[in-house]
Amino acid sequence: METPKWNQAELTVGQLATRSGVAVSALHFYERQGLISSRRTAGNQRRYRRDMLRRVALIRIAQRVGIPLADIRDALDELPDGRTPGRRDWEQLSQRWRAELDQRIHRLQQLRDEFSDCIGCGCLSIDRCRLANPHDALGDRGAGPRRLIES
Repeated sequence: METPKWNQAELTVGQLATRSGVAVSALHFYERQGLISSRRTAGNQRRYRRDMLRRVALIRIAQRVGIPLADIRDALDELPDGRTPGRRDWEQLSQRWRAELDQRIHRLQQLRDEFSDCIGCGCLSIDRCRLANPHDALGDRGAGPRRLIES
């Protein structure tokens, strides 16, 4: 695949895939999901504006930290005229996701540091559960892994 020139305004799907590191099938999926857009040539080939590279990068970064595609799409849909996010937009998007990411980090640290024994799920199948959650006392506080949910 030929590397696109730095001043090339539009990219083929193959060029976008090569440059972004995303498979062609994933780009087609992103397009079906309304995350990116293209125009069609007279020969019905996709052409992407070069700034779609930034949009694809944002999608990949957000996915990498666990932001669901629906949330990414909702955030991108708020940009006027479907434009590609700039620096200020990225600051707003990252602030929007900050609390959720902080919660996720907290839960991951909990799993790493605190839950080597009973998590309060009510199974009582591990010998330590009978000590940490005797008679499933945590079940009175609701369904699910209560120690994980409540901390």
